[in-house]
Amino acid sequence: MAAGRAGLSRALHAAPSLAWRGAHSRAQGGPQPEYDAVVIGAGHNGLVAAAYLQRLGLRTVVFERRHIIGGAAVTEEIVPGYKFSRASYLLSLLRPQIYTDLELKKHGLRLHLRDPYSFTPMLEEGTGGKGPRSLLLGTDMAENQQQIAQFSQKDAQAFPRYEEFMNRLASAIDPLLDAAPVDISAFQRGSWLQRLKSLSTLRPLLQAGLTLGAQLPQYYQVLTAPITKVLDQWFESEPLKATLATDAVIGAMTSPHTPGSGYVLLHHVMGGLEGMPGAWGYVQGGMGALSDAIASSATAHGAKIFTDKTVDRVQVSSRGRVQGVVLQDGTEVRSKVVLSNASPQITFLKLTPQEWLPKEFVGRISQLDTQSPVTKINVAVDRLPSFLASPNTPGGQPLPHHQCSIHLNCEDTRLLHQAFEDAMGGSPSHRPMIELCIPSALDPTLAPPGCHVVSLFTQYTPYSLAGGKAWGEQERDAYADKVFDCIEAYAPGFKGSVVGRDILTPPDLEKIFGLPGGNIFHGAMSLDQLYFARPLPLHSSYRCPLPGLYLCGSGAHPGGGVMGAAGRNAAHVVFGDLKRL
Repeated sequence: MAAGRAGLSRALHAAPSLAWRGAHSRAQGGPQPEYDAVVIGAGHNGLVAAAYLQRLGLRTVVFERRHIIGGAAVTEEIVPGYKFSRASYLLSLLRPQIYTDLELKKHGLRLHLRDPYSFTPMLEEGTGGKGPRSLLLGTDMAENQQQIAQFSQKDAQAFPRYEEFMNRLASAIDPLLDAAPVDISAFQRGSWLQRLKSLSTLRPLLQAGLTLGAQLPQYYQVLTAPITKVLDQWFESEPLKATLATDAVIGAMTSPHTPGSGYVLLHHVMGGLEGMPGAWGYVQGGMGALSDAIASSATAHGAKIFTDKTVDRVQVSSRGRVQGVVLQDGTEVRSKVVLSNASPQITFLKLTPQEWLPKEFVGRISQLDTQSPVTKINVAVDRLPSFLASPNTPGGQPLPHHQCSIHLNCEDTRLLHQAFEDAMGGSPSHRPMIELCIPSALDPTLAPPGCHVVSLFTQYTPYSLAGGKAWGEQERDAYADKVFDCIEAYAPGFKGSVVGRDILTPPDLEKIFGLPGGNIFHGAMSLDQLYFARPLPLHSSYRCPLPGLYLCGSGAHPGGGVMGAAGRNAAHVVFGDLKRL
């Protein structure tokens, strides 16, 4: 069995995915020689930017290097018959304006909302003939309090106040996501008219301050303190604190004890779907169906999207202004502006001629923090996992907890911190933090009847192993085996249900999806790389030192997550700049 599994792992890692190439051939023939706007990369932000630009009347083209659109929001058939959201796997942060403006429902987007949404089983001996305890959280506050009361009556009473506190902070910050940050460079170097106009960019910040009011110092602590310090002030039970802390470290090379980890938690609680604040859900057909819907909206208005078209470099005129791009096959495409959905590092260090960028700017881009702890493992199984804390029914049908984010090795914040410490020492975590999702529990179109797709978002794994050793097949398989052993302890029989798996370490995520360092956010979501410091201070308005070149991906404000805000905001900045030319 082990040898067969290793062979399958080799095949999955080496072979191209069985994706729907034909479905993504949006444009017939080759590109035209000239457009108003070129977008580099058909990730969800690039597609959103293209859709808005085209709606605003700019002839727009998107070039994607892969055979499939979506960037990290893709559906790929890694194991025959099993369709995986191969990288990103959950939806909540998508901005409501984008959902409405681009008519995504009309273009085929269907969602499965999750309730309950979080399940944390314990590794413990049951008492009184009962199995181990678990913590199940959802939208029903009374049920949540009942669940929390297993561990602490005090925490059960505090939980509604905590939720209200966090929701108020989320609502205050929400308007900041839908506008360009305060234009510091205009304040410093602009004309008096530009400075006057820039005052309007202060409005969302002032509005946020007014919303928070006298509690502003407490909310400031949430953004700057370690999340353990914040949670310790509210709760005493470790299972609840650790479950909440997972959202503060997920996707980030940080410990719950790291200052500023609270913002990452906030970033994951300020979403919502279909008018329900805080709701998370699965996209029917996988995350690629979201990208398809955005692309359909863009092409319906005339945008062109080409796959298997790699941009080699940005073209610059003799006057120092962008004039288009050159593709890898030598094709030149002229345009008034170029928007890059690629990371800041790829955009400015690989695609832009270095002589047109200030050396200090290039140096600071190369120093951005892109550490990633994430190894994503996609697993095909022939039956649902049965957890000791909540065993399956005889028929094996999905139970409420199967639709949740299932947190394993997350009963105590000390476990999370130790997992982080392992990675900082150059070793994959000995007890990795595991977020296990089973989207097929709500969307049976993803797998054959009775079978399921399982998404394992695991951390912490360093980009380079101790001694500078690179990840190889043996190291990948050893880590995945360790993760499966951990799952087996909570759900005996899981390993025997595995049909196939796809292991994506940080270097794999970088190579396949263009995520620098494997970082799902294009760069750390730390306070020194947020808002008017994303990607750099004085370069946070989607513009860069080269006129006509813009960032529209997760490396720009407001950062990572499948929200589309960077694409939408960048499109409006571009349109405003072109109107002034």
